[in-house]
Order: sequence, then structure tokens, then C-alpha cells
Amino acid sequence: MRKVKVAILGAGTAGLTALGVVRKHTDDFVIVNDGPYGTTCARVGCMPSKALIHVANDYHRRATFDAVGIRGGEGLRMDVAAALAWVRSYRDARVAPNLRPTDRAGERSIAGRATFEAPDVLRVVRTDGGEERVHAEAVIVATGSSPIVPAAWRSFGDRILTTDTLFEQRDLPGRIAVVGLGAIGLEMGQALSRLGLEVTGFELRDVVAALTDPELRAEAAKHFAEELTLHLGNAVEIHAAGDALRVVAGDHEAEVDGVLAALGRASNVADLGLDRLGLPLDERGLPPFDPNTMQIGDLPIYIAGDVDADRVVMHEASDEGFIAAWNAVHGPTRFRRRTPLAIAFTEPEIAMVGLPHAALPDNAVSAAHDFSRQSRALAMRSAAGLLKVYAEPGSGRLLGAEMMTPHAEHLAHLLALAIEREMTVAEVLTMPVYHPVLEEGLRSALRSLARKAYGEAPLEFRRLGDGAS
Repeated sequence: MRKVKVAILGAGTAGLTALGVVRKHTDDFVIVNDGPYGTTCARVGCMPSKALIHVANDYHRRATFDAVGIRGGEGLRMDVAAALAWVRSYRDARVAPNLRPTDRAGERSIAGRATFEAPDVLRVVRTDGGEERVHAEAVIVATGSSPIVPAAWRSFGDRILTTDTLFEQRDLPGRIAVVGLGAIGLEMGQALSRLGLEVTGFELRDVVAALTDPELRAEAAKHFAEELTLHLGNAVEIHAAGDALRVVAGDHEAEVDGVLAALGRASNVADLGLDRLGLPLDERGLPPFDPNTMQIGDLPIYIAGDVDADRVVMHEASDEGFIAAWNAVHGPTRFRRRTPLAIAFTEPEIAMVGLPHAALPDNAVSAAHDFSRQSRALAMRSAAGLLKVYAEPGSGRLLGAEMMTPHAEHLAHLLALAIEREMTVAEVLTMPVYHPVLEEGLRSALRSLARKAYGEAPLEFRRLGDGAS
């Protein structure tokens, strides 16, 4: 039996971050990875999807050329196969650096599947057919997640796509249904439509991109229905229709050549042996853990990344990998987590920062700004969307925001920092805002919010001498 201080299960974002932390303190470790190396983000998530989105948006803009004096846009055509080849080339360049840490680990990196036999003993079946046991003083579980595909759909074979397979296609079918309109489904649905495919979107809920603010929900559904055929609020069934597929949701149906299943991702915990840890498992097969320490129960076992199904975005997976590794080496320490931040790279972009509308206290106040009339957005020919900001009355402390605006990623980061620093609306309004920029829309919303929070508009300057605003 191999004995180590730390065993890391999974070489995705969380596992590689954990590896980097552990190696600063000890070389007495192993990292075990089952499946492809290179992180979900780099291989099949953030990186290839954003590359495809940018290609699709570039092609889509041809429709606006004539109005501003750029002639000949109608002659452009999209070579989808060439676009996918470029996406893979870009993707492969992003994957390569993620392979180096495990390559450098040498024999301490094991390609294979690990299973708990006891809280401190792992059985590892290597992909080369060998087998060994590892006794670890601490274990980090970072085994990631996999796309959800209902069992009834699997008989349709490669006509059912997921983000794990979409970017490997050499070409795409002319008609496609996107089932699931969360961030990924909405991003990919809009991008595929802008590449020239006939796209129909289906969502079980009556909302897209997980927005919780009623005004934003209505605005988003209305906006994206202008580009995509949307059917919201019904479960989906798929039936064979000759060489095609018939997708049915309530009274709506569409005949398509393929389906992109964007139903979320399930934790990779099958056969991991978590039931041998002596703790109850939830309906997803996960044991209880502390999100501030990443510790499972009171065991020297830590969970990190998409496998924990908590904050399934890349920067949170990296944070969790750091926390898990630090605590695996030093013992449990509670860390304050970053302000929640989620972004969908649609056009306009969708973002949620801090507390969403659904989690606000009852006395919270809100204000909005309509970006369909924002001057810089109009100049960019991308004027659309709405920004909502939320604050605590009296103190004016910023609580959160939901938005669908041009380049929402930048407004969201600014607000995330303000919320992280527990700034008030009055304090944020002391920030200089250039003209003309999209941030002027944020300032307008904050001015309206200030009047609701304080009962009057605050002075947007700091007095010399006392630092008060």
C-alpha cells in the first residue's frame, strides 16, 4: 500500500489548484484522474463556448452593416465546419498548459479511478489495468461533473449532443433544439442561431438563465424570443421521426435534426464509495460539507469544484481547490467566500451579483436603468436590456444586482467589488464615471437607488478634511 499525506482525486480546475497548493508544502502526495485531462472549462466549457460565441456574434453583425454605411454584408457566408475547426484549435491551445502540472508530477500522477474503501484508504484501478491501494492522511475529492442526459434519450445516439460533444462535431445539423435554457443553453442557443442554424429552445421553467427578478425575467424572455423560438414552462419528450427527431413540450413541438441537451451537470460520485465514509448522503449522493472549510463532516476529507454542486463556476472551483488543499495540509480553517458572481455570455450579457432578487430581505429597495436608451449602447448598436440594483434602506449598503445589458461582465465585476467591500450606494457614487461609457447607466440606476435608500440624493463628492461624503 502506498502511503501519502494527501491524495487528490481529479485533475480539473479544483484538483489542479489543490495540487499547486499542496506542492508548496509537501511532495508526499498522489493525484488520481479518471477520464480526459485538461479541465472542463478549457476542454468543453468556458473556453470553446466563448470562442464559438464570438464567431457567431461577428457573423451576426453583418445585418447591421448597411444601416451605418458598410456595404456588402449580405454577401458574407458562414462556413460552420471551418468555424468549429478554429474553435478546436483555440481550445487545444488553452488545454495544453493544464496538462503540465500532472505531467510534472511523474509517478505521483495516476490515470485511473479511485474508490474509498475506508475514509483513509483508496482503491485505485489504473487505466493500464493495474491496481493499487493508497493510504492517505487527507483526501481532496475534486472529481468534477458530467452532462445530464435522460436515459430515454440515449437511444438516439449522436443526435443528442452535450457540451462534451458539441465542439467535437465536424459540422452541425441545420435544425437543432436546445433543451434547457440556463446560462449554457441560452448562450449556445443564441450562438447556433447566429451561425445560421434553425434553433428552437425549450425550458421546463418559465424563466431563462436562472434570473429571479420578475422584471428581468420578462425582459429576457421577450428579448431572446426575437432571435429564437422559445417554449417555456413544460417538460420535454423526444420521439423518433424517421431520420429526424420530434421534440414535444406541452402543446408545442418541433422537428429537428439534433438536440443539444443543456440540462445541467451531475456530480461524478458514482462508484466513488462515499457511502463508506459513515455519513448520510443527499439525493445527489453527496455527504454534508462546510462551504467555508470544504471539509466533509469532521473527517480529514475535503470536497471541491463541480462535484460538490454548490457554486459550479470556474473561479469558485479554483477557490474551493485552494481552501481544500490548505486545510488538507494545515487542518481546518474557515475562509470567507467571495461575493457570488454569475455571468451568461449572451448578447446582451446576463449577470447576477451578490444577493439575487429572490434572496433579498423584505425591506430591500431596488432601482432600474433601461439600456435600450443608454447613449453608449446606442452608439455601439447594441442598445437593449435592463439593470436592477438592490440595497438596504437607511444604510444604503449594496446587496446585489441582476442585469441583462451590453457588456454586463464589466458592470458585474465593478458591483461585485463594491459588495465585497460592503460599500454603500453613496460611496459607489463617488466613483468617477467617464463619458460616454456604459457605466453611466449604472450611475443612473444608483442615483435612483440612493433616493429610495436615503430619501434624498447623496452628495457625490468627499469634503476635504473629514472624509465624509
